[in-house]
Order: sequence, then structure tokens, then C-alpha cells
Amino acid sequence: QERLVESGGGLVQAGESLTLSCAAHEIILSFTTIAWFRQPPGKERELVARIGHNGVVTYEAAVKGRFIISRDDAKNTMYLQMNSLKPEDTAVYYCYAGVLESWWGQGTQVTVSS
Repeated sequence: QERLVESGGGLVQAGESLTLSCAAHEIILSFTTIAWFRQPPGKERELVARIGHNGVVTYEAAVKGRFIISRDDAKNTMYLQMNSLKPEDTAVYYCYAGVLESWWGQGTQVTVSS
């Protein structure tokens, strides 16, 4: 079974919102650093948002103020709420959890049309 299972991707229009979910199995997310990465077409994978094991939250400059990373410890699930989406947000999005070991979700496609 995959340790991180993503859901919530899809096709939306510019300006709309979308929330990605990443459910963890056999990993306790509250004990790890969690993050969302994305890989736009033809580009390298890049960090979008992160909650460190110390609770510090950071965002990539292009999404700051539009995206929100969060975690529900009762559900052992992380989320990425994406608001005011832009065509340049189009990418495959990956969730990540890590402490001494790293785990990745399978990736989910987000496409934003203009």
C-alpha cells in the first residue's frame, strides 16, 4: 500500500479554487516535515509549501497569499488549498513527508485554463 495517497486534482478555470488532499498510511504526519511540490510541464520539480517538524510554514513566492498548506492530525491527512488559480499553476502536484526517511505521493494533475 502506498504510504501517501493523493486526491483532488482536476481541470479548473483561472480564478477558481481547488483543494488537494494527501492521506498518510503507516506514517504519522505530525512527526514529520510535510510539503507540497509541483512539476510544471517541461520543468523541474519545485517546492510549493512546507510545514517543518518545528511547525514553521513556508511558501514559494509565486503562491504566497493564494495557497494554504494544512494538516489534520485526527485524519492523518495533509491539504493544499489553492485559491485564485492561474494558468502558470498548471503542474503535477506531489505531497511529501519526511523525517529520517522520505515518502512521496503518486502525483495528481492540476490544469488551469485561461
